[in-house]
Amino acid sequence: MTPRRKLRERASPALITALIFLVSICASSSSFAADEQAASDVATEFVPGSERGSMRPPATFFSINAVLAKLDRQSGRGPDAIRHASLTPNIATNAQPAPKETPAIGKEPFGLFTFRAPEGMLWRKWRGVEAAMTKEQAVLDQCRADAESCPSYAAQFLRLISAVKSKLGRAKLEEANRGVNAAVHYVSDYAQHGEADRWSAPLATFATAKGDCEDYAIAKYVALREAGFPRDELQLVLVRDRAVRQDHAVLAARLDDRWLILDNRRSELMEDADASSFTPLFAINHSGVHLFAAPYVKRALPDEQNEAAPAASSGPKPLDGTGSKPQAESVSGTGGLPLLI
Repeated sequence: MTPRRKLRERASPALITALIFLVSICASSSSFAADEQAASDVATEFVPGSERGSMRPPATFFSINAVLAKLDRQSGRGPDAIRHASLTPNIATNAQPAPKETPAIGKEPFGLFTFRAPEGMLWRKWRGVEAAMTKEQAVLDQCRADAESCPSYAAQFLRLISAVKSKLGRAKLEEANRGVNAAVHYVSDYAQHGEADRWSAPLATFATAKGDCEDYAIAKYVALREAGFPRDELQLVLVRDRAVRQDHAVLAARLDDRWLILDNRRSELMEDADASSFTPLFAINHSGVHLFAAPYVKRALPDEQNEAAPAASSGPKPLDGTGSKPQAESVSGTGGLPLLI
């Protein structure tokens, strides 16, 4: 073996090692350069839409809120524009909100509207009372023609009508309220008639000097009509008194565009707005039976129907002397419709 060949064979491992070392250095240099460039890119602020930003991979180390704010400032929304990406929708504006439409206020008691109630028990009761009032009207006419033959209870009712007629404005309503309240002693229908609920015309009530809340309201209704108060301004109102959890009936009279409540439990009048414990259910007058409705709002029936039953559908339990019915049965005469109150 020649000396040259021996030298080549001895140098081969060293040569290979040297080559590997050189390659490693080059690779490391390239990697360091790439890392340095990447670090420079990350440190540079990302500007959406710029040439630099469009050529890079999607950045992951920036604040979305900061980018949204920068876009807003660039679009002229001001230096203090702030948007949060977590909000839906994530668009903030300093524009004034559109004004909300205020629901219309009804002209019926309690600022509500009314619509005709379906045929049912209340209609039958009210038609019975209207028929009885027609018969009693003949008695009143006869008494006016011949006072000597007039029954004492009819003469008493006529004197009340005359007293009411002599008053003006609010005093007319106060006279009717106090006069009927003083003339009638509160007794439940169950105690007086042996039945759950009976509506009586005024002369029948004055003949016994006894009645419950509907009888008071009906007597006031007729007295005011006979005294010249406009019938369109009178409503028998059946309510749920939440303060005592009882059904109740009152008379509502409109005077100077305000509804006043005539209640057998109060000697003074009360504005409907002050009767905050009343949940109005039905309104009754010469045009029939009506359900109350709140403007644009529907309320489903309560879980227990006796929470919102009309005063006319009271159960057979005796009254407690408060002038209201303590418990109600199901809502009759509504045809299964929800009460819109």
